[in-house]
This record gives sequence, C-alpha cells and structure tokens, in this order.
Amino acid sequence: MQFVHPEKLNGKKIAIVVGGGFAGLNTAKKLADQKGLHVLLVDQRNHHLFQPLLYQVATAGLNPADIAVPIRAQFPNTSNIEVHLGRITGVNLNKKSILTTVKDEPVEMAYDYLVLACGAQHSYFGRNDWEDFAPGLKTLEQATEIRRRILAAFEQAENALDIASTKSLLTFVVVGAGPTGVELAGAIADISRTVLVKDFRRIDPKTARAVSLSAKTLL
Repeated sequence: MQFVHPEKLNGKKIAIVVGGGFAGLNTAKKLADQKGLHVLLVDQRNHHLFQPLLYQVATAGLNPADIAVPIRAQFPNTSNIEVHLGRITGVNLNKKSILTTVKDEPVEMAYDYLVLACGAQHSYFGRNDWEDFAPGLKTLEQATEIRRRILAAFEQAENALDIASTKSLLTFVVVGAGPTGVELAGAIADISRTVLVKDFRRIDPKTARAVSLSAKTLL
C-alpha cells in the first residue's frame, strides 16, 4: 500500500528521520519549525536512550528510567515534527520511499529528504550462538539482563561448594576495551569492593575479578 502524507498534498516537503538516538534526535531538533518542511521521526522504541550510562544500569548503579526519556516529550510545542513508533524494513532510493508495516500490512511512504540515523549494533562475527553467553550492551533490555547475571553470580558464589567454583563465578570477562567496556569492567570491580562488600558471609566480594579483553592495547 502506498501512503502519501497529507502535508505532502499541502505542498510541504517531507523529511523522514529514522532513529531517535543522539543523531536522529538532534537532526529533528535542527529541522523543527522550518517553513515548508514536515518531519517524521521514526524509531522502533518510544524512548531516547542515553547509551553512555548503560553500564551504570548493568551494574545496578542507576535504574532504567534514569537514562531513558520519551521521544515525544522532546517536541511538545513543535508543530512540524511527528514521532512514530515503527520499524523501517527497507528503502527504495530510486522511488525515494521507505518501507514499513502498519497492522502487519506493508506500507510504502514517499519522502523528499531521508536521514538514516539507525545507530550501530554489536557483532559476533558470524557466531550468533555466542550471544546467549555474552549479551551486548546497546539496549535497556540487555543492560538489565547483564545486571541480573552479575548479581546472580555473587549469589551463586555464596552457595558454591568449592573454591574453584567460587573463583569461576566471581570472574567476569568483558570483551571490548572501548569506553563502554572499560567503564563496565571498572564498575564491576567497584561494586564488588564497595556496594557488595558487606552483603555476604561465606565469600569475599573483593576477590571478584573483571577481565577486559581487547584486540588493541590502547584505548
């Protein structure tokens, strides 16, 4: 099904911005209130996420709501910005249109200008089965899952029956030594020596190790 936006019929140019992260959000803000232009900001989630602090959620330093704000709340008085929850399934550059779905029906929408600010995701280099054992850290869901695993490891170590099992459970490996990886490894070390240090009787949380693995030696 082809859809022509009513503002297009009124003679306005249509700009579609895909992604509500830093790039997409700031692009939409720059285009706000531009005469003759109507902007559709599309994201598969309805919140803008401050990704640099995801490691704090993953280590129980912050709650998810502390780093996520509704995208719509960023444009309360901007008449030419529409925010839509949706997923773009394709782009037809020749026809200048994007492909999406509405109520499970494919929809094609024309644009005059297109900004793709979809962000990035981690890669398992063809070994997607690794994700079950090593989740990435790009979303709130992944952050809360990592937090669950970290805290569960300390609980399981408290119940461990031998030293080897305890040592294994209290060893955390972070793959990647970029800003997120370094901050995450540091936060794990910090909570084990400060936050959790008095919470257990059989284990000493300070003995936990955070191992950072990287293909490069310099950040």
